Amino acid sequence: MPEPALLPLSEEQLGRLRAYGDAVDLEVGDTLFETGDPSYDLIVIEDGVIGLTRDATPGAPEASVIRFGPGAFVGELGLLTGQTTFLTARMVEAGRVHRIPPAQLRRLMAEDPELSDLLLQEFLARRRRLRAGPAAEALQIIGSDLDSGALALRAYAARRNLPHVWLDADSVEGRSLLRAASLRVSDLPVVLTHTRTLVRTTPGELAQHLGFAYRPRADKPADLTIIGAGPAGLAAAVYGASEGLDTTVLDAVGAGGQAAASARIENYLGFPSGLSGEELAQRAVVQALKFGAQLSTPCEVVALETEGDLLTAVLADGTLVPSRAVIIATGARYRTLPLESWEQFVSAGIYYAATDLEVRHCVGRPVTVVGGSNSAGQAALTLAASESSVTLAIRGPDIAAGMSRYLVDRIAADPRIDVRLSTEVTRLDGGRALEHITLTNRATGDEETRPCTGLFCFIGADPAAAWLTGIALDEDGFIRTDVQLGPEDLAVAWPALGRSPLPFETNVPAVFAAGDVRHGSMKRVAAAVGEGASAVRSVHVAIGAPRMNLVGRPQESLPDPMPAAGTAPMPREPSSQLVMPGGRTPAPSDATEP
Repeated sequence: MPEPALLPLSEEQLGRLRAYGDAVDLEVGDTLFETGDPSYDLIVIEDGVIGLTRDATPGAPEASVIRFGPGAFVGELGLLTGQTTFLTARMVEAGRVHRIPPAQLRRLMAEDPELSDLLLQEFLARRRRLRAGPAAEALQIIGSDLDSGALALRAYAARRNLPHVWLDADSVEGRSLLRAASLRVSDLPVVLTHTRTLVRTTPGELAQHLGFAYRPRADKPADLTIIGAGPAGLAAAVYGASEGLDTTVLDAVGAGGQAAASARIENYLGFPSGLSGEELAQRAVVQALKFGAQLSTPCEVVALETEGDLLTAVLADGTLVPSRAVIIATGARYRTLPLESWEQFVSAGIYYAATDLEVRHCVGRPVTVVGGSNSAGQAALTLAASESSVTLAIRGPDIAAGMSRYLVDRIAADPRIDVRLSTEVTRLDGGRALEHITLTNRATGDEETRPCTGLFCFIGADPAAAWLTGIALDEDGFIRTDVQLGPEDLAVAWPALGRSPLPFETNVPAVFAAGDVRHGSMKRVAAAVGEGASAVRSVHVAIGAPRMNLVGRPQESLPDPMPAAGTAPMPREPSSQLVMPGGRTPAPSDATEP
């Protein structure tokens, strides 16, 4: 029997939905889409039954997933993400269906908010069910728990909300599957799908296989390219796409940025019970995709060309991504401790996040969290809740110096957390995985070696802006914008443009910066979201006027010139920069905080 939709539509709603598609009469056995197809249509069933199956892989035989009958529709989150299909749909009983192609689905999302909301709820619910059911075996990841490459694949699959199963290569099931697929340990990490076996694979290769890599536009450049998909970048994507800008988002890792590493965010407006950083990122991604943004990850941008008629982001593989405006929201990269064997133990006891993926390795075992930020405090509480004995090592003498009061109070009340102030990690020891660490008290010089199966590092990050050329940075490498720019920064392109930099605009016209990578930013999720959204307003102003390249050549006729250097500057729009009492700006923080 066909299963009903989780949110059945009324006849009136079905009528509106069918109006966006074309009616087709089909016979038993007709295929509507197959595993590996680059795209597919939303299918509304008027008569007949459609069955979805997961095709066989080396480790799993073909399996029936679900059947849909009259009044239901076939489709899930892949319709928005652009993921290649991982199931096959065939007619089980003959009937009539209405096929709604992707372009018409986008039109529906824009024109009918009620249907749009209902479809999104059902898409998300179906993705959750697919991740927990037999469909998950369409993507099997095999590797070692102690391998950083395998952890990167699993983290990528989690951030992209992919139905998949994980198999430890050292388990009975993992070894059996490797033999069945004629694979060796040297092939790890491995990804098995119906259409292909990927050996020694990376998140980038998996993304290419699944259709998540950047797809060049054949018709026209994007209005806006956003580099970085953390809170600032995702907010810019939501606001840019919802306001009609043709928006492309590129990220070198996956959506969420550092915020996605937070096990719980409790001080984000509108979520009194809190939510994980991963969940926040996934919701934001769906919002951006709903409005038509194109999200491509992992896509590392290695350069930004600014001297042509358009701004052009250059990807690591040489692909060019042209657009009229760019928002740089690359955030920051995790810092490490200068210790021998550090790289040896990354993903084999050293972690930069405390999500379920990392915590599961340390349940009930001794762990150490390094850092005095909100992220460190939340990680300590999360690990303690998993019955681990937690040491919180803070380099400074005061836990409250960098941590919110509510977290300080909870940590003080938790008997499973041992707070060590003025303390740093000075040695790592272990075999295949981390086993012991040495803690040194900075004030007394006393050393203590203690068991540690998980070292969770939250000691801050450095701005991810070293790849940029021609963009004005401060002494710490953060991007300077609007009123932070001096006359020397604006001498090349701006005199002929006839205006000053807009809020969040860099020294290069139509190039903006938002979030942690920007000088003076608050280093908080809510602040980053606000900056990303606000930067879009400036984008509208910038691309509505002629853009100047760095050598001062106009694209169109120019307005009256800007006053020459040394004369009174043009008035500037108010900056979003936080100004402290006395006129000073806050020092760059060590890390993003919820």
